[in-house]
Amino acid sequence: MIRTWIFEFFPELSDAAAVPAYVQDYLSLWTSAEARGFEGIFFSEHHFGGSFSPSPNLLIAAVAARTKTLRLGVMGVVVPYYTPARIVEEIGLLDQLSGGRLEIGTAVGVPQELAKVSLSMDQARAIYNESVEILDLALETGVVNYSGQHFQYRDLRLLPRPAQVPHPPKWSTVVNPDSARRAARRHSKICTGFTSTQQVKEVFDAYLAEVGALGARAGRDHLGLRRRVIVAETQAQAEEMSQSAVNRYKEFVASDSRIKFSPVPDAPRQGAGFSVSPDEFISGTPEHVAEQIIAQCRETGAGHFLAVLHWGAAFDEVSAAHDLFGRKVIPLLKSAAM
Repeated sequence: MIRTWIFEFFPELSDAAAVPAYVQDYLSLWTSAEARGFEGIFFSEHHFGGSFSPSPNLLIAAVAARTKTLRLGVMGVVVPYYTPARIVEEIGLLDQLSGGRLEIGTAVGVPQELAKVSLSMDQARAIYNESVEILDLALETGVVNYSGQHFQYRDLRLLPRPAQVPHPPKWSTVVNPDSARRAARRHSKICTGFTSTQQVKEVFDAYLAEVGALGARAGRDHLGLRRRVIVAETQAQAEEMSQSAVNRYKEFVASDSRIKFSPVPDAPRQGAGFSVSPDEFISGTPEHVAEQIIAQCRETGAGHFLAVLHWGAAFDEVSAAHDLFGRKVIPLLKSAAM
C-alpha cells in the first residue's frame, strides 16, 4: 500500500477580482480530497509572488474545520521567518483544532525568497538549526531552556500541548544524504524529490543507515517521495498537458541557482544544488501513472507519495485531475503490493 498525499502549491492568480471565488474553489477542492481517498494534504510555503501560501497554517485551520479524517501539514514551514516559540505554539493549537491530524514539516527556505528580506542561506540555516533544536525540546517537554546565537529562552512554557501523544509526526525536506542523516538524528521522517529515482534511493538508504546506527528502526512509513504528476484519460492529452507543466515549472525556477535540469536521469549533482531529473515528471493515463508511481516507490522504498497534480494549471484542469487521480489512480496505489 502506498499512502498518497496532495502536495499543494496554491498558485497565484493575477486577476484580483476573481481571487475570492478562486480561494473558495480551492477550499472545496481540498475538502473533497477526503472522499477521494487521499491520506492528506501537505501545503507548501512560498512568499513574495507565485503562490498564495505565505501562511499555510491558516489554510490548515480552514481545511481542518471542513474535514474529519484528512491529515494536514506543511512541507515545510519556512522556519527562518518565525520565532521558534511561535512555531511551537501554532503546532499545538493546530493539532488541537484538527483533532490530532497535524503533521509537522520544516524547511530552510528558497534563496531568492529569503534574499528579499535580507536573509542569506547561511543565516537562514543557522536560524533553522537553532529553531529545530528548540522545536524538538518543546515537543518533548513543553518547557524550553535554551541559549544560542539567535534565541535565548528561560523556563518558557509553550501552550497548548498537541493532541497527539507524544507529538505529531515530524517531517524534514531533504535533497542529499547529509540532510537525510541530520533528519534521522532528529527522529524525523523525510521527504524528497527533484532528483532521479536512483539518487532518491541513495538519500533514503543514508537515512535508514543512520537510524539503524542510532539503535532505532525505520521503514517505508518514514519515507516520502514527491513528484509532479499529469494524469489524463488519454496518453495524447497527458503529453500535451505535461509539456505545458514542464515549461511553467522551468520558468518558475529560472531564478533559483540551486536547481538545474538534467537531460538524463543519473546526471551528476550540480555543486551545492541539485538536478531536476526526468523522473520528477510522471504523466500518462491513470494506469500508466499508477505503474510509474509504484515502480519508483518500490525502487526507493517510499511508503508515502506526494503528488503535485497539474502544477500551475488553470483551476478547472487541476480539479479534473484530482477527480481522475482519486477515482482511478489511488485505488491502484492502495492495493499495490510493496
